[in-house]
Amino acid sequence: MAIDPVCKMEVDEKTAKFKSEYHGKNYYFCAPGCKKKFEDNPEKFIDKEEKRQPPTHGYC
Repeated sequence: MAIDPVCKMEVDEKTAKFKSEYHGKNYYFCAPGCKKKFEDNPEKFIDKEEKRQPPTHGYC
């Protein structure tokens, strides 16, 4: 299960009707309003911990 980054609801990735890609990562939403809020300002909703992690390139 994914977590809607806007409202923090659990969303099943397999059946989610609303999704968006940002910086190569898929985000799933419970409703079109949450998707729109995210797309208007994704940086506001991305987890601070997620922002700090460097991209992985298959190196240890």
